[in-house]
Amino acid sequence: MSAPTTRPTDTGTTPDSAARKVPGRAIGFTLMTLLILFAGFWMQHQSELRDSSGTQVMPDDTVNVAGFRTDAFYLPDDALLGFVLVPAGSFIMGSNPVLDPMAYENERWSASRRQGSVELDDFYIGRFEVTIAQFRAFALDRQLAIGASMEGLPGNLPVSNVTWPEALAYARWLEAALLASDITPPELRQALGNGAHVTLASEAEWEKAARGEDGRVFPWGSERTDSFANFAGAGPIAVGSIPCPLCSYGLSDMSGNVWEYTRSPLQDYPYDSSGDETKLSGEPLWVMRGGSFSDQINNVRAAVRGGVGPGVRSPGIGFRVVISSQ
Repeated sequence: MSAPTTRPTDTGTTPDSAARKVPGRAIGFTLMTLLILFAGFWMQHQSELRDSSGTQVMPDDTVNVAGFRTDAFYLPDDALLGFVLVPAGSFIMGSNPVLDPMAYENERWSASRRQGSVELDDFYIGRFEVTIAQFRAFALDRQLAIGASMEGLPGNLPVSNVTWPEALAYARWLEAALLASDITPPELRQALGNGAHVTLASEAEWEKAARGEDGRVFPWGSERTDSFANFAGAGPIAVGSIPCPLCSYGLSDMSGNVWEYTRSPLQDYPYDSSGDETKLSGEPLWVMRGGSFSDQINNVRAAVRGGVGPGVRSPGIGFRVVISSQ
């Protein structure tokens, strides 16, 4: 858009009065020029600080974010390095449309039952989704090119645009790292020593962690609210940014932010993890849970089931890990 043109007009001013106004015009023009130059610089700078998805890009040193340990693979700085115990016991799995009118048919337990009861051993699950900083530590250690795509991104965002095998590879790497480290908490070391593994949650483990033992619709209860999760929005946010004091087991972002891979192949209920390997003919889909930042509230319920191919990369799909013996 061109600047407006001006021309002299007969205002009745004398040459002296006109001369007295010239310095003010010059100063105003100079200030306007400086403001335009500053605005142009600022807009260019901001465009350079955003990636193609609109996510704010920050310098690489932002992987050193508060609340995470740089000496512990960028895991959370708490007693169990961000892992939370989910006690053994049964829980209600699946959805009853009488209690949850948003339920989908693939959440039905069987032709005769809407919901079922599943018994699980205890396991540990990550309080947060795996972050960019955590995944970059793995990629850099293994000299994998996939880490380069995360350069400059905030370290506390959930990692996304990774495939299912890459997520599983991260879990195996973290298991080896924890076993080799002197700072691994005794409880986690004991679980790993007794045969547990760092892996993706099974579909049942994920759902129990999300909804607890009382069959709630959302991790925080049955109330429809946007107060406890990042959904119907423009992009992912830093893990744990939205407090959820009512959420099961104190976990964060089990609804929204990014979908989360599980280790379970997508199949009809009733849920049965035995013989999963025999159901992997062809190109199976893997269950993902929790919904993402771009989903509406019906897709961030605790029982929602999605399926994804193992080679898919998406800005709306990430993962969290568990330590499980099952």
